[in-house]
Amino acid sequence: MALPGVYQPQSDTLLLAEALAQEELGPRTDALEIGTGTGALALHAAGRGARVTAVDVAWPAVVTARLNALRRRLPLRVLHGDFEARTAGRRFDLVVTNPPYVPAPGTRLPSHGPERAWDAGPDGRGVIDRICASAPALLRPGGVLLMVHSGMCGAEETLARLSGAGLAAEVTARASVPWGPVLRSRREWLEQRGLAAEAEEWEELVIIRAESD
Repeated sequence: MALPGVYQPQSDTLLLAEALAQEELGPRTDALEIGTGTGALALHAAGRGARVTAVDVAWPAVVTARLNALRRRLPLRVLHGDFEARTAGRRFDLVVTNPPYVPAPGTRLPSHGPERAWDAGPDGRGVIDRICASAPALLRPGGVLLMVHSGMCGAEETLARLSGAGLAAEVTARASVPWGPVLRSRREWLEQRGLAAEAEEWEELVIIRAESD
């Protein structure tokens, strides 16, 4: 279930779930999901025995994730707020995130509304870059970050930032999906920015996996 305005699991969520399924999880695994939405990925990890903390800036998402945890009778700690503030001083064995990554006009990220789940500034990296910078402090030795985002945002840039932060990073999966209504609505702007080719109809999604030493 999802309250109005909460991002529903889509192709990017499913691709990330497939990557998550390949990680070893158990009762000793402390996991974090950044931007939990409905809690689908966090609950996937909790269902495999991990101790999971989920964070989201939107109250409807927090309530939705808590209700879904109750419905599935799974333990899940769901926190409201900015992920850096709510996880200060904590480290995790696994961090999973499907951050906002859709390029959007304007330099300021939305502060309310459903657009918070996808709009991420002119290059789509408004949240991705923060996660890259924070990853070393969030991961325990041997800890893993799994992140999905659009090829429009530059997988190579993400790899470079994570590698520069001391993590071993690689693209582990790619998928092509049809453009959704958000991308279609800003086609002209994306083409003008050089982020999309004329008449492009497919978006590449990538899974980034980064491991701490």
